Amino acid sequence: MILVIGDIIVDEFIWGDVSRISPEAPVPVVSVNEIDRRLGGSANVVRNLHALDTSSAMLGMVGDDEPGRWVHKRLSELNSDNRGVVTKTNNRPTAIKTRIIARHQQVVRYDREWTQAAQAGSHRHMLDSLDALLPESSAVILSDYGKGVLTPDFIQQLIGRLQGSIIAVDPKPEHTEAYRDATVITPNLLEASAMADMENINDNKHVETIAKVLHDKLNLQYVLITRSEKGMTLFDGKQSHHIPTAARDVFDVTGAGDTVIAVFTACLARGDDALTAARMANRAAGVVVGKVGTATASWPEIEAH
Repeated sequence: MILVIGDIIVDEFIWGDVSRISPEAPVPVVSVNEIDRRLGGSANVVRNLHALDTSSAMLGMVGDDEPGRWVHKRLSELNSDNRGVVTKTNNRPTAIKTRIIARHQQVVRYDREWTQAAQAGSHRHMLDSLDALLPESSAVILSDYGKGVLTPDFIQQLIGRLQGSIIAVDPKPEHTEAYRDATVITPNLLEASAMADMENINDNKHVETIAKVLHDKLNLQYVLITRSEKGMTLFDGKQSHHIPTAARDVFDVTGAGDTVIAVFTACLARGDDALTAARMANRAAGVVVGKVGTATASWPEIEAH
């Protein structure tokens, strides 16, 4: 079992067509054909683990509202243990990102969320759940979307309790110092350069330097930097490995980082070396960016890509 801790978001997709411009303002009029909901944010990592036939448990927060109840139901349908999901009753809503998509193009996105830090009682509930789940787990993913669950103090508490486990972090630059002593971080290049206090330059030499700085600064085993159309760079503590992109067509990058950390961690948990894990994660990213919306990749899709 892999534990996922972080910010739960509901991804809502409104699909339709555009055939005219509004007479009220210079904006497209979308004729809606379908409305779709998917687990997003940290919960999208759970979706990706499920696609990999890997059991999971989710720890996070939702509101005492209909979307929050939907999250619990959906997690149960994916056979993900959700005892660590706190339902807040203090008017904190479930975070929702709504995307309006017409002919495979995103027209607009609007967010409904509360980003204040979680209260101490919520963190205690998650820590108690963590202690109960940890004996069954093979790895832990901290998925930091900056929505209030993973505060710096809580991150350090988690990493302290998890020493000896595989700890993978999808980071936010503002929490950089808190990730010290994790196993691996998986930032994109923009995040990595901000975390290392270095200018964002996308060539191999500078990416290697950024990775080494973060490796030493945070006492990590690995740094995996995603680089969009240039693929990924893995620093394993001794050398950097540049992995070219596996994407054939790019329709939507939404959630690709969740796929990367899910596949990389699942590979480490089953005993693969870090380079093999990074190559598999890179191929998985190539699969999901070829789909529209928050997507996942199965092992057969990854191996066939």
